Amino acid sequence: MDVVSDAIAAVRIGRPSSNRLRVGGAWSARIPAYEGAGFHVVLEGGCWLLPDGGGPVRLGAGDAVLLPHGTGHVLASASLDRGSAAAAVPIDRLLAAARRTPPPGAEAPLGVTPVPEGPLDGAPVPEGPLDGAPGPLPVLGAAGGPITELLCGKYRLEHSRSHPLMLELPDVVHLPNRVGAHPQLRAAVDLLGGELASDGAGGALAVPSLIDLLLVYMLRAWLSSPRPSVGAGADADAAPGSGAALGAGGRWPAALGDRVVAGALRALHEDPARGWSVEELAASAGVSRATLTRRFTALVGRAPMAYLAWWRMTRAAALLQQSADPLDVIARRVGYATPYALSHAFSRQFGTTPGRYRDRMAAHFADG
Repeated sequence: MDVVSDAIAAVRIGRPSSNRLRVGGAWSARIPAYEGAGFHVVLEGGCWLLPDGGGPVRLGAGDAVLLPHGTGHVLASASLDRGSAAAAVPIDRLLAAARRTPPPGAEAPLGVTPVPEGPLDGAPVPEGPLDGAPGPLPVLGAAGGPITELLCGKYRLEHSRSHPLMLELPDVVHLPNRVGAHPQLRAAVDLLGGELASDGAGGALAVPSLIDLLLVYMLRAWLSSPRPSVGAGADADAAPGSGAALGAGGRWPAALGDRVVAGALRALHEDPARGWSVEELAASAGVSRATLTRRFTALVGRAPMAYLAWWRMTRAAALLQQSADPLDVIARRVGYATPYALSHAFSRQFGTTPGRYRDRMAAHFADG
């Protein structure tokens, strides 16, 4: 696979979860920090997002936002200060209130404040038609004013094997709905909005698949966003993206935009089990060994063979969690001749044996 696909596949656990909300009037909801990546798509109207430790972000219709590190945050109808944000209603209460609200056309019992008073007995949010499913939705709060419809959800991720591309993402990736910007993401958002509104045949399969696509397109959009350019005083012979070019832009957009480094990364990810040498990898990229090593190390942060060793272990960890293959099969798939050699290298990187890692991940997955 390519680097972005591998970076996602290595950390994904299960399917994404999602909920739809239609809210009116004055409202605010807190989403606590969580293990994974969160996302919101504004299907109608607008709102504000206030991340923990960050500044407010205005979200308009068609905007998408990714919180790749599971940062806690507040969604609200208006910009809030920290004191007001602290009083925001937990999102689970909002969702539970939505499930108890009559369907469109019936009188809603909630008034202007879209949350019932009193505890919800600690019960988990029940499964129901709001879990990203197509069809009409009730409006929480004041239905006579501006309405905001949101698709909110998260991707469950195993951060212990995160690719540095994922680690480099900012806490909030805001992708505004601008004419001509990110056409693939815009198309996915439009398709998703249409599926959710239509309640058409096959929607229960189409919606989660489109949510999977959203993550890919949000990452592509971030990678393709303009980056700071090298200043006038920079060394013209330096590897593209090194030094000043990295700056706030990060290593990985520069690495994937560099012909030599991107070619080497593609070769390593397409066949990690191959007995690569620096000479062979440099030949595949059409440059000398010294040029490849210099440019690869500057942009990726590891020398080519060090990156390959790390990626093999990360891939082995994903296979241990995602498959029932025996250790000798996994060893061959990631370039190790024997299970013993794999186990030794795996323990050095993860601090535990492959068998114990597999058992721990199985227990973790079963718990939630």
